[in-house]
Amino acid sequence: MPTLVVNASLPGANPETMASAIATPLERQFSTIEGLDSMNSVNNLGSTSITLQFALSRSLDGAAQDVQAAITQASPLLPPGLPTPPSFRRVNPADQPVIYLSIRSNTLPLYRLNEYADTLMAQRFSMVSGVAQVQILGAQKYAVRVQVNPDKLASRGIGIDEVEAAIRSHNVNIPTGTLYGRDRMMTIHATGQLTNAEAFKNIIVSYRAGSPVHLEEIATVLDSVEDDKAAAWLSTSKFTERFLNVTVYKQPGTNAVEVSNGVRRLLPKILSELPPTVTVDVVADRAASIRASFDDVQFTMFLTLGLVVLVIFLFLRNLSATIIPSLALPVSIIGTFAVMHLCGYSLNNLSMMALILAVGFVVDDAIVVLENIVRHMEMGASPFRAAIEGAKEVSFTIVSMTVSLAAVFIPLLFMDGILGRLFREFAVTIVVAILVSGFVSVTLTPMLSARFLRAHRGNHGRFYNVTERFFEGMQRLYDRSLVWTLRHQFPVLIVSFVILGATVWLFQHVPKGFVPSEDHNEVMSVLEFPQGTSHIDIARDMQKLAEIVRQDTAIESISTSVGSSGPSSSSANFGRIFFDLLPRSRRPGNHP
Repeated sequence: MPTLVVNASLPGANPETMASAIATPLERQFSTIEGLDSMNSVNNLGSTSITLQFALSRSLDGAAQDVQAAITQASPLLPPGLPTPPSFRRVNPADQPVIYLSIRSNTLPLYRLNEYADTLMAQRFSMVSGVAQVQILGAQKYAVRVQVNPDKLASRGIGIDEVEAAIRSHNVNIPTGTLYGRDRMMTIHATGQLTNAEAFKNIIVSYRAGSPVHLEEIATVLDSVEDDKAAAWLSTSKFTERFLNVTVYKQPGTNAVEVSNGVRRLLPKILSELPPTVTVDVVADRAASIRASFDDVQFTMFLTLGLVVLVIFLFLRNLSATIIPSLALPVSIIGTFAVMHLCGYSLNNLSMMALILAVGFVVDDAIVVLENIVRHMEMGASPFRAAIEGAKEVSFTIVSMTVSLAAVFIPLLFMDGILGRLFREFAVTIVVAILVSGFVSVTLTPMLSARFLRAHRGNHGRFYNVTERFFEGMQRLYDRSLVWTLRHQFPVLIVSFVILGATVWLFQHVPKGFVPSEDHNEVMSVLEFPQGTSHIDIARDMQKLAEIVRQDTAIESISTSVGSSGPSSSSANFGRIFFDLLPRSRRPGNHP
């Protein structure tokens, strides 16, 4: 669905203030945008996130322009203390990161790891084709933290505003100017940017009794990070360490497997540029489950092709006659691939599923044509004459069967909403496969029959005789059942109505869902703690939970994070835990 997310921040403001002072003015402007289906806002401590979902018919580019105009109109109504204006980004609310990477070290501080993740990994991964954005969950950007002692401020009669003004005026990075002379010109460079805690300690805050009051006399100044309330841990059976989580998102419509492969190809080069004490691991890869699912679909398709050819051979019991309808399968599928390429479709689970279903439809028409041609040959006609007469008799039937079968799936093309978008590729693929197979059946199959079929002369082999007796027995059984059914029409009618009623009852009671549940070897939980809960208590409870869950032998690793470190929420009272499970085949006792 076309979706935009608007974010705004006001550090220190409580959720009620964010809702009334920021979310409400923005929502009033957004509500006038054309094609807006739904609007949902989440207000947390210091942040507001508004999700705007538009109708499928609305252009996302046009909606983005309208949202930007609405933000501009609402700007005069917003608090003046916003550090940055509200911003928006395009998102797919149903899309998860393609790949999760962890970066950790036993010796380096977290802000140094964050620098590597932000300047080296994130920027390089963003250049991979198909990558939309790279996020660092649990970011630990370097910052100098000043913890002012209120008692020392009061004893010296200094206000907190004086401390802020002193820090702001001493930590500047602006051009100073130039000196012009008769013979040369020089640019004046004054080092005004303070880069560590030691440099901040000597800032003169004020003068009292003729003596300067330095910052270190009234406050504790230390090297820290911007958000020390956010943290993430990676736990396995061997270690538990703090880490940063680098997540890679793909662009809408791009291939997740190709994005994952591009990131993995780039990873060894990045590792060679990192210090040896830094470890980067792939915590989870969404492409792995996609590859496994696609491999299963491929195996199912080849198995279906083999079974269809085997059934044809068992009934025709002639190698050349078996090859002719079997050739209709690859020719029809190749023709379908050509149309898929023109439509911009890819080989994915939906298109492959359509091809699997089309395998049976593809070979049906060819078998009907072949059987009629063989019948004419058994009546004494030459292969060429039998191909002409046989194809002529059933050509209208083949065309009508093909068109009527394709018409069954055409309504899927006109479905509205997300279901219509989801099954459009499926419907086009299977309709094209059916139409191509009908064309192949009335053209290629008669031509091959005229060239390669030979009239049988002589006795049949043992295999033919054994299977012929089996088929004759099946035919006699069918004759008897048909005669019994025609003589007992009322009981058969009653049974038919019972089956119909059972079908309706089962349809009502069978569980229903949008897509079937799949085991991706991943479990993610989001925990919300009461507003005002200390981040120390949240971190301790999350660690306890991870320690309990880690006793399960089906879990390979656990990633926990607290604070503003997740993509779905930026509130400090949230905790997230991600379980990376062993593959289902390796879980003890086939653990669910």
